[in-house]
Amino acid sequence: MYQNPYINVILNAFLAVIFIVVSSLAVALLARSIAKLFKATRIQQQNTFAGYLFASPWIVGFLIFVAVPLGFSLYWSLTNFRIASNKPIEFIQLANYIKLLTSDGSFKASLINTLYLTVIGLPLQIGFALFLAVLLNQKMRGEKIFRMAFYLPVILGFNTAVLLCWRLMLNGGTGIINQLIRAMIKLIPPSGYVVRALIFVQELFSAFFLGINNKNFNLFNKVLSAGFPAANRVPLWVENPMWSKMSVVMLIVWGCGTMMLIFLAGLNNIPKEFHEAAQVDGASGWRRFWKISFPLLTPYIFYNLVVGMIAMLQIFEPIYVLYRDNQPLISSAISMVFYLWQVTFRQFEIGYGSAISWIILIIILVVTLVQFWMQKRWVEYDLF
Repeated sequence: MYQNPYINVILNAFLAVIFIVVSSLAVALLARSIAKLFKATRIQQQNTFAGYLFASPWIVGFLIFVAVPLGFSLYWSLTNFRIASNKPIEFIQLANYIKLLTSDGSFKASLINTLYLTVIGLPLQIGFALFLAVLLNQKMRGEKIFRMAFYLPVILGFNTAVLLCWRLMLNGGTGIINQLIRAMIKLIPPSGYVVRALIFVQELFSAFFLGINNKNFNLFNKVLSAGFPAANRVPLWVENPMWSKMSVVMLIVWGCGTMMLIFLAGLNNIPKEFHEAAQVDGASGWRRFWKISFPLLTPYIFYNLVVGMIAMLQIFEPIYVLYRDNQPLISSAISMVFYLWQVTFRQFEIGYGSAISWIILIIILVVTLVQFWMQKRWVEYDLF
């Protein structure tokens, strides 16, 4: 290869184009040969050639970047493949899967933490997105600015710079979030009781999940017996194991802009005649929402639920940036994908990591199939 990096880039791009063209022609010729073998007419052969010629770049890309890696991953999950080891790769059958499901405490902890983020974070995200969509669906001055502002977190995304800013804002002592909470309590003293109640419920719930992880509910009993926190207590977002998962949940709710837009589209698709007829009959706004808007939004809720569930089961970036260098807290926040990253890219256990990835795939597949099976009970498609 040439020493000039620009020439290398141009040469690699040229070779990639040549490969795409050659592979597309090869797939199209193969498809036409198969059609000819099955006694297809000349026009059918030509149509087959043209169709596969245009579809083959995607077909070849799928085979190279999806199908072949999936095959290698499945094979490696049945071996003890480890990059740093000089030992030959051995075929150990289902030993990795048996270890994962029976004796790996770290994987069990990551599974329980992911369950917490899904059970708590996803309903809050969907609920907050629906709340924002209903508010932004009102005709008012500057509505486009508000929509852009609430969608901005999606544009920013969970990149490292934004998450590091959140890490600073979530600091228990000097973070702006706790500063705002203190200012609110000082300005409106009764709000302090609400904050203390929320802290108590959150710590009780987190202590219960930590007890499941550790098989020891002493922390749960301690929080329960201590009762209401002191008047000067504020959330310890990134300093306490009982708050590590809730910090991630806050980031999940913060990034609800995509769901909000989907709900907005659903609200705009509801015929105004339905609301006008209900308003003439004397129905209140709250009743119109639950009897008209909400049933018609169930397909959009179902979509957000499926997509959100898949995203929750694969959550990685917030945990990685907030806690990867905080060893006392990482065990309380580790997710399945973060554990997969640890095993594969820190410990170089490719075989064991591949087994984790297939377990995650099976969990996502089962959960998605259950959701599609249960949608018949509550999703309304035929109200229009």
